[in-house]
Amino acid sequence: MALRCGIVGLPNVGKSTLFNALTESQNAEASNYPFCTIEPNVGTIIVPDERVDELVKIFNPKKIVPSTIEFVDIAGLVKGASKGEGLGNQFLSHIREVEVIIHIVRCFDDDNIIHVSNQVNPADDIEIIETELILKDLDTIEKRFEKSGKSLRVGDKRVQREVELLNGLKEHFATGRLAKYYTENLSPEDKQIMREMQLLTDKPIIYVANVNEDQVNGNEYTKIVEAIAQKEGAKFLILSVKIESEIAALETIEERNEFLTDLGLKESGLYRLIKESYAQLGLITFFTAGEKEVHAWTLDKGLKAPQSAGKIHTDFEKGFIRAEVIKYKDMLQYKSEAAVKEKGLMRVEGKDYIVEDGDIMLFRFNV
Repeated sequence: MALRCGIVGLPNVGKSTLFNALTESQNAEASNYPFCTIEPNVGTIIVPDERVDELVKIFNPKKIVPSTIEFVDIAGLVKGASKGEGLGNQFLSHIREVEVIIHIVRCFDDDNIIHVSNQVNPADDIEIIETELILKDLDTIEKRFEKSGKSLRVGDKRVQREVELLNGLKEHFATGRLAKYYTENLSPEDKQIMREMQLLTDKPIIYVANVNEDQVNGNEYTKIVEAIAQKEGAKFLILSVKIESEIAALETIEERNEFLTDLGLKESGLYRLIKESYAQLGLITFFTAGEKEVHAWTLDKGLKAPQSAGKIHTDFEKGFIRAEVIKYKDMLQYKSEAAVKEKGLMRVEGKDYIVEDGDIMLFRFNV
C-alpha cells in the first residue's frame, strides 16, 4: 500500500494549486469557487534525495528507482462537514485513508479570491477544520461504544480496556484537543487498540501557511499559524503556492534553480514539504546500488536487517544470512565498493542490525 499524505483546508486556500505544483501537472482543476474538487486527486511524487543523484554519478546504472510518496488533494471542508455539509462525509472518508495531514491555511489578502467566511482569519480557519475532524471522530467512537457494549457482557478484557480508552478519549475531546495528544502517551498495546479505530485526529499534522509571492519569509497571519503549530507540537512551513506553481512550470532544473536564486531561496517550498511529509511518517531510506540499478528503499525507522531485506523480496527475509553495509558518506568519499572494502569500511551485520538512514546494503541469503 502506498504511503499517503492528505492535503486539507477550507475551500479556496490553494490546495488544488499546490497539488498541481507537486505533481507538475494540471490534473486537479484549480478554480475560484468552493467544491471545485469533488473526487480526491492522487499523485505519486518522487522524494527529493541528493544521495540518489550522487550514487547515480558513481555507478552510472541502467535503471534508477527513487523513493516515492503519494499526495491526495481532498476537497475543501466547511463548517458542518461532519454532519454532511458541503459533501462533508464523503470528503472526511478520504482523510481516513491517509497517514499524514497537510493542513493548508490561507495567510494572504486578495479581494479577487473568495474566502468562505469573507475574511482571512487563520486561527478561525484552523479551528473550523479541526472541530469538524473531532466531531467526526466523536461519531466514530459513539458507534464503537455501541459495538463494544455488546461484547462487554461476555467479559472480554480487551473490550473492557477499549471502553475505558474510549471514555478517556471522549473526555479529552471535550477540551478541544486532537486525539493524537491523547494516544501519544499510551502503551503500545493501547495504541494498537486506538489505531484500529482509524481516527482522523490521530494523524500527524503539518501546517502550511500559504502566502503571497512577496511574503515568503512570513507575515502577521503566518505568526498565528506558527503559534498554533508550536502549541500543538506540529510541524510548520511557509510557502507561496503561486511561486511553487511557477517553479513547477519551468522545464529544466537549471531554470528552477535560477528562479529560486533570484528569489533568495535555497530550495523550493515543495521540496521542504515533501521531505517533511516523508519524515513525519517515521521513514528512512536505504539503498541498493550497482551498475544495473540504484534503488532507494523506504523503510520504517527502527527495523532490522532481515525486515529490510524483505522489502526487496520475501525470500531475502526468510533466508537471511547477513547484510554487507556501506555507509553513504564512505561511498561518497571513496567512490567505489572496492575502495571502501580496501579501507576496511564495509561492515558485515547480522539479524539484529538496525538499519540506518542512508545505508547501502547488499543482502546474503539462502532459500
